[in-house]
Amino acid sequence: MIPQRVFWFIIALCIGTYLLGAFCIPLMDIDAAQYASISREMLEMNSFLQVYDLNQDYLDKPPMLFWLSALSMSVFGIHDWAYRLPSILFALLAIISTYRFARIYYQKEIAQLSAMILAASQAMFLITHDVRTDTMLMGWVMLSVWQLAAWYQTNRWTHFVIAFTCVAGGMMTKGPIALVVPGVSFAIHFLLRRSWKQFFRWEYIAAVIWIALLLLPMSIGLYQQYDLHPGKMINGVPIQSGLRFYYWTQSFGRYTGENVFNEMNHFTFLLENMLWSFLPWIFLFLIGLLNQVIALIRSRFQLTDKEEWVSAGGFMLTYIMLARSQAQLPHYIFVVFPFAAIITARFVYQLFHTADFAKWRKPLLIFHSFIFAIIWLATIVLMYWPFRTTVPIYVPILAALCLLGFFAILSAKKLSLPHLLEISFFTIIGVNIFLSTAFYPNVLRYQMGNTAAEKLAAKQIDPKKVYLYHIYPGHSFHFYAKHVFPPQHQPDSLAQGSYLLAPKDSAAALTSKHPFLQVIDEGPHFGVTKLSLPFLNPDLRAQEVPDYVLLQRK
Repeated sequence: MIPQRVFWFIIALCIGTYLLGAFCIPLMDIDAAQYASISREMLEMNSFLQVYDLNQDYLDKPPMLFWLSALSMSVFGIHDWAYRLPSILFALLAIISTYRFARIYYQKEIAQLSAMILAASQAMFLITHDVRTDTMLMGWVMLSVWQLAAWYQTNRWTHFVIAFTCVAGGMMTKGPIALVVPGVSFAIHFLLRRSWKQFFRWEYIAAVIWIALLLLPMSIGLYQQYDLHPGKMINGVPIQSGLRFYYWTQSFGRYTGENVFNEMNHFTFLLENMLWSFLPWIFLFLIGLLNQVIALIRSRFQLTDKEEWVSAGGFMLTYIMLARSQAQLPHYIFVVFPFAAIITARFVYQLFHTADFAKWRKPLLIFHSFIFAIIWLATIVLMYWPFRTTVPIYVPILAALCLLGFFAILSAKKLSLPHLLEISFFTIIGVNIFLSTAFYPNVLRYQMGNTAAEKLAAKQIDPKKVYLYHIYPGHSFHFYAKHVFPPQHQPDSLAQGSYLLAPKDSAAALTSKHPFLQVIDEGPHFGVTKLSLPFLNPDLRAQEVPDYVLLQRK
């Protein structure tokens, strides 16, 4: 049994850590800052059906993230945490839906473990501050899966309407993947159950009509922005139809070759990245998944009425589809992490509550203890070495005390949870608290966008008087300064009292050729998503970090 107070304590700690990230960490370029900038621009322009990015046509992600983030900022103001808030709520929705879906098929302990494992996975701590479309997509998809499972059991129309409303919401967040994931998950489940009648229900026609109606506003916006003006250039490619791009090219074009992106396309790429993104559960998950596959083979690929293969089948089929894409990024697989959490929870329950895997308990504890001890040692180093002049000395001391606490948990005789679970939750939550409060904020002091915007505000410089000269400050600059900054390649045309942001290595030539320009400030301009050991080394950092300058026309 998992004590109810322990369950809620773990969930509360995870939510608290999400909020620390939301309030303490500035937005990172590229994606999160770009989406926040688009949301702010949408609100400022009052253009909700036609989407723009720095005053240019935008055609990549559907508008749901921008709509909800713009709504949040209209209520709370232009803040990074206001941009993140809707996605954090959808992360909580994914956790709740995972619990409720698991509760349909399993006992309460497995449902609790599923929610706790998902909430305390590294991906969840990441995507609640580095917010992309995947956070919201996970919430939509898992809620639709839960409601579909409830509908198949009860035939209640309330579940039907909510399920397919969520499918439409997910499609307006990241495209047809929101329909594909629930579809293939239940298809393999019904196939293994031999529930043939579930494939031929007339209600599916109503579902398609309902989804189409909900997609209508977005489709109208795409038609008005692109189909009525064919030939607009997006990523160097002329777009003849925004509708075709969204409903076909952006998703299925990754398989047909029509999509222009081609990166990280080997089959194991997503699995390799799960080694960090599904910490600390990845090894338990892999064992659990293998165990379910073996059990299915032994049952001759047939399930009983009390078994489900929505989670395992949904994860595997989604992985295979995504892994065959010509363009992959680590977060693409996050949409099925709720399934991975359920698979892991099933195995953890078997590990500690049955005799089936009793002999595995000690080896798994030793293995994970070794991995987690290394993670804590790395955390101590990160808290002290890279930013020792700015991080207070008590922070690495606290990290060292946490390492001692880790060993104290290992040696404790009586705990509320098995030792392996206790050290897993303690490590992943503790490490992310340190990262959110001491590591990421210091790294982002070297990102130009947020720091340059702070300097403009501190100097009370009107953003409308600032121009960019052969420099890309990142979308974070446009977001935090609450302005879209135009380029200016002719300093002679600058009005008196105007300002120019430029690379530092061009400052000497600019001031020599244009004596009316004067450097009034400078700062670092480092792409923080490309961390390297030389950057983390304080003695070598200056060689790795280029600078920008702020010039004023006198």
